[in-house]
Amino acid sequence: MRVSEFWTLVTDEFGDAYGRSLVADQHLMALDDRTAGQALEAGVEPKAVWLALCDAMDVPAARRLGKDPRPPKRG
Repeated sequence: MRVSEFWTLVTDEFGDAYGRSLVADQHLMALDDRTAGQALEAGVEPKAVWLALCDAMDVPAARRLGKDPRPPKRG
């Protein structure tokens, strides 16, 4: 996962403002009590940061892969 994909997932799940606030302010025990932003800056794999954030915020497994970009089929 790239950092840009991480940010897309954050925005899709939490919205832009709240997502940025979580990444900057929410300390995550799974990341040695660092914020997601600090972990990314330290070189932690974005996927590991995303999963730690999901665990901390109780994001259901079905939503951890992001939104399906394809529109639903009709008919």
